[in-house]
Amino acid sequence: MVLQMGSPAPPIKVEDWLRGEPLANFQPGKVYIVEFWATWCGPCVAEMLHLVQLQETYKDSVLEVIAVAADEDAPTAVEARTKLDAWLTEKCPNLNYRIAFDCTCEMKKLWREPSFSVGIPASFVVDRDGCIAFIGHPSKLDEVLPKVLNGSWRISDQAKAADTERIATSEPMTRPQALKKPIDDRFWAAVKLEDWKTALWAIEEGIALMPDDINFRLAHAHLLLHKIQDMWTGLPVMSQLVRDAIGKNSEDWMVSALDQLFHPANDHSRLPPAERFAMGKELSEHILALNPPQGDSPKFRSYPAVARYYHENGNNDRAIELVELALTSLDGPEPIPAELKEQHLPDLLQALATYRGGKVCCGALCAAPQNHFPKVPKRGRPRRKDKKG
Repeated sequence: MVLQMGSPAPPIKVEDWLRGEPLANFQPGKVYIVEFWATWCGPCVAEMLHLVQLQETYKDSVLEVIAVAADEDAPTAVEARTKLDAWLTEKCPNLNYRIAFDCTCEMKKLWREPSFSVGIPASFVVDRDGCIAFIGHPSKLDEVLPKVLNGSWRISDQAKAADTERIATSEPMTRPQALKKPIDDRFWAAVKLEDWKTALWAIEEGIALMPDDINFRLAHAHLLLHKIQDMWTGLPVMSQLVRDAIGKNSEDWMVSALDQLFHPANDHSRLPPAERFAMGKELSEHILALNPPQGDSPKFRSYPAVARYYHENGNNDRAIELVELALTSLDGPEPIPAELKEQHLPDLLQALATYRGGKVCCGALCAAPQNHFPKVPKRGRPRRKDKKG
């Protein structure tokens, strides 16, 4: 059943209420915003202040805001709840609306999946009759909410056209996710058991189904190179990933591929250096051509990856320059949310301290050098494994 404007609002089914009084049912005569969000989602966090302002502005108009945390990233529900509670205590001590916690994905099944709401943040407005009046991004609430409150929104041609367009746009996007879900479930179950061969089979099935899915492609390379460590199979896979990333002219694809080759979280000791550095050079040059140093585009996402390549390749001055540009872009002409800046700043300072070989500070935040980058192994081809192991 499709959840759309005019549909009765589904129930609220959550495990716990972390802030505010529990809500069992929607009350007739009140208007509710049900917001889906997560602490790792920069746009979600940026919208929290917006929701605070809306709750304050319309508190006398019987508006109630409910934020549902249903996508927290943690190994267990207990850890997710504890992490979320600590985050709220530190970051949002003065919230004026309810925060609900759902780890069973019941709210996702009831609300997001039937409405084709693929990503977060996602806002649902429930009107005074207990029906869905709006589904969409919270940035639209300033325009929509006054009309919902005065009862004019749902009967307007604008609302009907917006909901029709939303469904037409979002429904095709949900079909690949439905196809991916059983593959993702098998993959993550295998990862939890460190059963890398079963994980690889799941990912290869996913690639056969969706050859241009970046997550499947990255997982394929990662499993072969860093988990199974099958260089003879993994290197051609990695090389094709690099070619496709460059062919798509996609900064996200190129940075993700570069991370497979140079991110310090991965063990690169078995990768043949000649091939590794050749791919790194090609990716880095294309990233810098796409997002040049003199341009105004944000640098804090891609330049740290390029800097790691130059640092390992012996051009430390270039690595320092790129990290400094990334730091500068945090305060560039395109404003970024404070939470996103807080997320990237520590890692950038840490990289700069390591490359400079000395302590660096930005305001009260400081970082000292760390020797966490892998040593470059001797150049050569990977050897075939001995049959005896």
